[in-house]
Amino acid sequence: MTRTTKIISGTVLALVALVAIAIILFLNYDWNRARPWLNTRVSDAIGRPFSINGNLALTWEKPPTRLPGWRNYIPWPHLSGEDIRIANPDWAKSAPYMTQIQRVHFSLNPLPLLDKKISIPALELEAPSVALERLSATQNNWTFKTSDTPSEWKLALDEIVFAKGVVKLKDAVKHADITANIDTLDDKQAAASGNLYGIGWTLSGSLNQEKVGGNGKAGGVLSLQKLNSPFPLEADMQIGKSVKVQIKGTLTNPSDLAAVDMRLHLAGSSMAKLYALTGVVLPETPPFSTEGHLTGRPNRSGGNWVYDKFTGKVGSSDLAGTLEYTSQQNGAPLARPLLSGALVSRLLQFDDLGPLIGADSNASKQNRGAAPVQPSDKVLPVEQFNTERWGSMDADIKFTGNKIIRSKDLPIDNLVTNVHLKDSVISLTPLNFGAAGGNFSSNIKLDGRNQLIKAEMKVSARHLKLKNLFPSFEAMKASLGEINGDASLSATGSSIASLLGNSNGEVKALINQGSISKLLLEEMGLNIGNIVLTQLSGDKQIEINCLASDFAVTNGVMQTRTFVVDTQESITNVDGQVNLSKEQLDLKINPHSKGLRLISLRTPLYVTGSFKNPKLSLDKGVLAMKAGGAVALAVLAPIAALVPLVTVGPGRDSPCASLLAEAGSKPVAPPPGKTRTDKPTRK
Repeated sequence: MTRTTKIISGTVLALVALVAIAIILFLNYDWNRARPWLNTRVSDAIGRPFSINGNLALTWEKPPTRLPGWRNYIPWPHLSGEDIRIANPDWAKSAPYMTQIQRVHFSLNPLPLLDKKISIPALELEAPSVALERLSATQNNWTFKTSDTPSEWKLALDEIVFAKGVVKLKDAVKHADITANIDTLDDKQAAASGNLYGIGWTLSGSLNQEKVGGNGKAGGVLSLQKLNSPFPLEADMQIGKSVKVQIKGTLTNPSDLAAVDMRLHLAGSSMAKLYALTGVVLPETPPFSTEGHLTGRPNRSGGNWVYDKFTGKVGSSDLAGTLEYTSQQNGAPLARPLLSGALVSRLLQFDDLGPLIGADSNASKQNRGAAPVQPSDKVLPVEQFNTERWGSMDADIKFTGNKIIRSKDLPIDNLVTNVHLKDSVISLTPLNFGAAGGNFSSNIKLDGRNQLIKAEMKVSARHLKLKNLFPSFEAMKASLGEINGDASLSATGSSIASLLGNSNGEVKALINQGSISKLLLEEMGLNIGNIVLTQLSGDKQIEINCLASDFAVTNGVMQTRTFVVDTQESITNVDGQVNLSKEQLDLKINPHSKGLRLISLRTPLYVTGSFKNPKLSLDKGVLAMKAGGAVALAVLAPIAALVPLVTVGPGRDSPCASLLAEAGSKPVAPPPGKTRTDKPTRK
């Protein structure tokens, strides 16, 4: 062997020995000595204290899965650390540490390190305790300091495996203080779910000042790299005393919470109670229950959510449709989230609409666990509208009610409305529905930007059939004719009662052809003899020449300007006022017969009292004079006693032409908060 050969051989042997010694030292090195260095490096990287307080160990193991070729023979380093802690920032108050983990262990693929890539197939966490806290949309404790210069090293983490632990969330934005306790399912529990779930959890705490509780199951392995791999989740939760939520489905790409796909069941005493859970403004309703398909792409501002093809019940009414909640568009956040969609009800009970329009009954409120507010002596709803949440979102929803049951006597059908909410202003444009063989068309606007709502309402009624308006009134069943009317009102207030009590505008109605029960008219005029004859010979229809009514509304007082019913046999005038603020009636009805009436006690009728308890009375003075005259004449001749009770009509021409022309003009109203300047005249 030459000298050169010996030198080379000796060098190789020395290098091999050096590598062997290095490997032996590496394998037997006490890695706990490196903890201070590791703690300092990680703390500097994340901008807050990090520490490994327990044992830190390194072992070599076979690859967790079989690899092709020679790669399968290269051992992988397996690291484990105990009692790992990440401190909270100084401002956090929920706990001294954001994260405490009893034990972390993982295997590392050594070959990608040559390409500055840290490849970890699975990170196993034992007994983690995580305390998440958020003060605002931009300040939270789970966002760490990042370097201005991007690191050359990349992390590839495939899966996270959970074990027993606890997660706490204290969120000032969502007003949440929630604790979730996590535990691994045993083999029997996992098998019962078809091995779909690996962990179970229980939930407790509060959300938007409502108590929260529940339980559920989730997958034991969270995939972070397989973007299309669903993470199963099931939950059964109670929010407050009245809202129940059940979900079953999957999260896709849960590292970014990029997609949610679940069956969702909701039930509660009122849809308004869902605000605590969703932050979505929904109206007060009777008890409800819905089930549908929920998909979503959440983000920090809320994301995009679709509750698709849901069905359910609201009170005794059915409800179905699709709703979409969007907080950003084309990648840019919206000024306010938008709730849009379409709802349909095949059969809607009118009583179920009460809470939506502020006309909730005390019985309905008690069913929802709310305190009754409606006074027993008032008809107009006094419950105040809650406008505080109107500015939290916008809305554009179309609602269709195929048939609405007000009572068995007067159904409402084909209700269609578009509900628009924008910048605290609600508009129903239009609000149309059919009733009594005709239809109502209206536009309503409620401006909730100030303490008092500014309201504007325009209503048009066309072709309402007389006999359909009062189907349970026997005397009206054969009546013919149609009512057409218009109203224009404006007001300020905080409830239906206060809005009507402060309203200004005009209300007009017309009937220009038709017929009405003779018996009904005779009863109105107290024509006693004719009532008897009509009862004996049978009722018949009297032709209506016209009906014209015209009310001026000033500060909640409806004053008659014109109210006349002209038939072929009589003219009836109505004069007086209806006080919407005090709910008081003060009307005088004057019937005037056009022809001969036998034994007529024709005298003014007075309608007084409250809306709750109206009263009908006669002019006792006029009636007494007629009765006294009859007694005096009876002394002279019995037949003469009939003279004061016989009436001959005025014989004047019908005023229909002028009345229809005057009352037929469109009603107008001043802007909300302004009072009518003209003074109504009586006719």
